[in-house]
Amino acid sequence: MKKDAFRRSYKGESYNLGLAVYSCGIQRCPPSHSWGPGIRDHYLIHYIVRGKGRFSTGGRTWQLRAGDAFLVRPKIIASYQADQEQPWEYDWVGFNGSDASHLLCQTGLLDMAPVFHCPPDNHFHELLTNITSVSGSSSSAETRMESGLLLFLANLMDTFGGQMPRSDVGYSYVQKAIQFIDRNYSSDIDIAHIAQSAGVSRSHLYRLFMTYINMPPNEYLTRYRINKAASFLREGGLTVGEAAYSAGFSDQLYFSRVFKKYMGIPPSQLCPRNFKRK
Repeated sequence: MKKDAFRRSYKGESYNLGLAVYSCGIQRCPPSHSWGPGIRDHYLIHYIVRGKGRFSTGGRTWQLRAGDAFLVRPKIIASYQADQEQPWEYDWVGFNGSDASHLLCQTGLLDMAPVFHCPPDNHFHELLTNITSVSGSSSSAETRMESGLLLFLANLMDTFGGQMPRSDVGYSYVQKAIQFIDRNYSSDIDIAHIAQSAGVSRSHLYRLFMTYINMPPNEYLTRYRINKAASFLREGGLTVGEAAYSAGFSDQLYFSRVFKKYMGIPPSQLCPRNFKRK
């Protein structure tokens, strides 16, 4: 990277089921610096501070400059490249979670083109750099990043004025299901119990979860339990078996296999009782 280019970024490893910052940063790109074509597994917003570049998705390409921003959606092929003569500098934040789609709906951005021009008096640069400035892997840092992300999304809501109708019955069913999971995840519940608690059929619950949070309800339940188990192991001082049982898993071998699939490490690595003093 050239001397006049810089990059400061953060990439998280934890999975928060409500709203979580996956990555954030600021970067002055070298000429023609590019990403993609590729897909993301989360939402990603770039705000251009200065310079120029282009963004492509859905068979279209936009030429963008300072004051523009673009949204990369999960599982949608996209690419972007800095200009050769005036390469852009941008801030970005990547995020996901069960509340992400709902909050973005309220900004109105999901109903717009994936690129949008921001008014000159916006505070997006300040809000995004604030997220990066508090980034870290501790619980307190993750909470501060989430707080900064919420402020940024609130500013987008004020700027672009999109609002999800209060009468959106579909999302209310999802909220009921999530509340039921939160209260009963440690019990022997399945999708039939969750659908019954929300007052909808299993097939309709599946469609609602895919619409609003981009994952089926059985995956949401599994991720929720894994997230809880990881918290028990980090902070509760439980054994792997105790954490598995407390999070709703009756089979410890199955739990260990699923835990490694979603977290990338075996649960024993998070158990303080397995740590040796050096």
